[in-house]
Amino acid sequence: QGQLVESGGGLVQTGGSLRLSCAASGRSLSSYGRAWFRQAPGKEREFVAAINWLGTSTNSADSVKGRFTISRDTAKKTVYLQMNNLKPEDSAVYYCAADKPYGLGTSRNQKEYNYWGQGTQVTVSS
Repeated sequence: QGQLVESGGGLVQTGGSLRLSCAASGRSLSSYGRAWFRQAPGKEREFVAAINWLGTSTNSADSVKGRFTISRDTAKKTVYLQMNNLKPEDSAVYYCAADKPYGLGTSRNQKEYNYWGQGTQVTVSS
């Protein structure tokens, strides 16, 4: 059974940057499509960005386009979320998710993701 482990969260001021990492352990999850979701207190979990298993296609929410970039390093089995120009409304727990083997899609639907990490907290101060 594979696992996803997020890291890189923290406290940053408005306009600052963070890079989140999602490392996959286990032989299978490294070849899955991946995505980032986030959940703020009192709100539902929402889609942030996704990347297919080849790294050739990405998808991102309108609220983060132009500020966040998803990428993956196949050799390191790691997916990254570079977050620039952060805003207080970006504060949330960020979760990494994996969908299926050799997934070529970049779905925004969290029901299509079968594996989830424990999350990492991002707090943006105003």
